[in-house]
Amino acid sequence: MGSLKERLQRARKALASFQELAGKSRRSAVERDAAIKRFELAFETAWEAAQAEVQRTGRGPAGSPASCIRASREDELLSDKDAEAALAMLNDRNIAVQAYAEPFAKQVDRRLAPHALLLARWLSALEKRAKAS
Repeated sequence: MGSLKERLQRARKALASFQELAGKSRRSAVERDAAIKRFELAFETAWEAAQAEVQRTGRGPAGSPASCIRASREDELLSDKDAEAALAMLNDRNIAVQAYAEPFAKQVDRRLAPHALLLARWLSALEKRAKAS
């Protein structure tokens, strides 16, 4: 898994890859599908970085993305609004990973840019906390 620093580096790299496609105003079906896969990876690496921070601070095992989101809210790494959006983003990730479907892909495609912004805020807060420790 790696240290918090290593996880943050992987997450930042995955986010940058995701942002390349999330920022496009128009995507082909192939680009849309690639953006969704990059979103999945960016989300995975971000919550794993949050998990490392939760474990570092001794706040619990944080064995799931939802528990990491809640812990990030408690630690003020996410605002109430961002924590709620992160739980919705988790739902998008869960559906994308478990059952790809064209109608879902079109729906989540419209949420990719806000997801990228939220992931960037979450990682920035984690990076700031890591530097302060």
